[in-house]
Amino acid sequence: MLLMGAYTDATLLGILQGLTEFLPVSSSGHIALAEMALGMHDAPLALSVLLHAGTLVATLVVMRRDVAQLLLACLDLVRSPRLALKTERGQMVLAVVLASVPTAVLGLLLRDRVESLGRVPLAVGLALLASAAAVLSTRWARGDRRVPSVGQALVIGVAQGIAVLPGLSRSGSTIAVAMLLGLTGDASFRFSFLLSLPAVAGAVLLEAKDVTDLGALAGPGIVGALIAFAVGILALIGLREVVGRGQLSLFALYLIPLALLVLALPLFN
Repeated sequence: MLLMGAYTDATLLGILQGLTEFLPVSSSGHIALAEMALGMHDAPLALSVLLHAGTLVATLVVMRRDVAQLLLACLDLVRSPRLALKTERGQMVLAVVLASVPTAVLGLLLRDRVESLGRVPLAVGLALLASAAAVLSTRWARGDRRVPSVGQALVIGVAQGIAVLPGLSRSGSTIAVAMLLGLTGDASFRFSFLLSLPAVAGAVLLEAKDVTDLGALAGPGIVGALIAFAVGILALIGLREVVGRGQLSLFALYLIPLALLVLALPLFN
């Protein structure tokens, strides 16, 4: 897809990755839209891996305090599992582990279907509408829980697993489901992005083993990754503020017109 030069495309893809990976607008949906509307093809695998690595590091930076608490909780669980599970951070570790199971299972089951569905405007458009419905639903969500229960963690994990479908926002789905299950907005945001870490890291590792063109794309890839990292930090901090103010539903104002545009694409062919 390198139509305007490797560095220019890497820059544009870095911005797109940094924004859509975190904001509840679906990165896969935007990639599918670009491919359908502009005739673009997938970015080289090496570039894709580096871009995802950039946003993964951005998540670690913004969530560093929560990640540090989870690591300490893991040590507590090794020393005294029973006592550790009575603490909030110990329960959070358990919730992340449990939620990651359905995410991994569904992700692997749906992996082969994702690429073909990304070329179907009806599928992508309906998934974008589902993302809009998810963020809209948070207008009526009221909760006070800070850590999901076992059952709630599994349901949120299912939501994340299904969100591999193009057009279905991972962050929008998991935050909305968490809020509807009774978590506060801040807790839903925190759990959503802590849960994303093993999923994204696993996906990056799976893709990285098939990379063969890293040398040729090292320069543009690094530029794209750095831009995705910087833009991702800003997007993640901004989203945390939006969720904290109870305004996640505002993203529906963007998602609904986008979904209708995707659904109308066959009319222009």
